[in-house]
Amino acid sequence: MQSNPLRTLLDKPAVALRCRALLLVLLIAACVGCQAEKPKMLLYCGAGIRPAAAELADEFEKQHGMLVECDYAGSEVLLGRIKLSGRGDLYMPGDVFYVDQADEQKLIAGRKTACYFVPVILVQKDNPKNIQTLADLTEPGIELGLGNPEACAIGRKAKKIFAKNNIAMEDLKDNLKFESATVNELGNHIKLGKLDAVIVWDAVADYFADESTVVPIPVEKNVISTVVVGRLTCSEHPELAEKFLEFIGSEEGQAIFEKHHFTVKAPE
Repeated sequence: MQSNPLRTLLDKPAVALRCRALLLVLLIAACVGCQAEKPKMLLYCGAGIRPAAAELADEFEKQHGMLVECDYAGSEVLLGRIKLSGRGDLYMPGDVFYVDQADEQKLIAGRKTACYFVPVILVQKDNPKNIQTLADLTEPGIELGLGNPEACAIGRKAKKIFAKNNIAMEDLKDNLKFESATVNELGNHIKLGKLDAVIVWDAVADYFADESTVVPIPVEKNVISTVVVGRLTCSEHPELAEKFLEFIGSEEGQAIFEKHHFTVKAPE
């Protein structure tokens, strides 16, 4: 019986191994191709909203068989990226002010309220400097951190809080040791013991509960932030983006925010 040359060749271990490797590469390429065919949305998201946004994106992906790519940064920084790139589907900054700004520039096609951010003073564990009020942040020897108002929502909001309470930024300049591009950086500086006090969102303060103490700001002295997600006019997937807005406002979506200690009802 005449032998089959091809079979003889494939029986050799080295050749067989190469064939298996080639087959594996082809299978991986096929899987990547399938993944690439899924629709993908881009969500620009304020850094302080990240824990809830990441879970919302994951759950939305499962329900709709598509991908949600999240770009996390300061709210002002993200608005600049949207204007520069002219691409993306959704914008969820730390305050409605930025969505309004985008709307004025014809960048917003729809919107939905997501949650509320309540500013708080975050201090070192057990409050060794005995900081009780906003006015205490002007006292000599307090090392203070604030968000940069040109970069992130918490910086702009803190500035408004001080103005509401007749505290001049000039009175804080000697104590201001750090200005951040994102709210999360402020919490990290408290965690690492680099600062005595910062102003952050209530939900962000909860990330650092084990390493810090929260000093609430009374509602009448505070400036609450409404977090709104906007559907961008440049969206390549407007129907999916609209479904994401609906998901944000649904019981399931609101439960995800609550799970991560975000305020879902406007403080009174």
